[in-house]
Amino acid sequence: MPHFIVEHSANLAKTHDLQELARVIAKASDETGIFPLAGTRVRLHPSEIYVIADEHPDNAFLSVVMRVGAGRDLETKQRAGKAVFDAICGFFDDIIDSGHFMVSVDIDENNPDVSFKRNSVTKRLS
Repeated sequence: MPHFIVEHSANLAKTHDLQELARVIAKASDETGIFPLAGTRVRLHPSEIYVIADEHPDNAFLSVVMRVGAGRDLETKQRAGKAVFDAICGFFDDIIDSGHFMVSVDIDENNPDVSFKRNSVTKRLS
């Protein structure tokens, strides 16, 4: 962990390199020093059908759910979430204040009692 599940309006792919956004998110996460690189996953899912506010064609959104393993204190999670949020806002600097863009990052903490994992990448990167 962390896993980043990124839902976005499909129109963002016409104006921004979303593969690069995935790299920006992963790098920001790694640079916090909080999470192991081997557990990082960033996945983007375009929403082809959506309505945003007044339906202006330039409206766009990006919604990130950041799933993390349990056990970190609130301050650590806030620091990690803010670092990722700031990196995303920097990536979208050209539209962030356009009046047509919405961005959110929410942290969801896994319950270890019902979370099952197997990861061979961790061993390879050790």
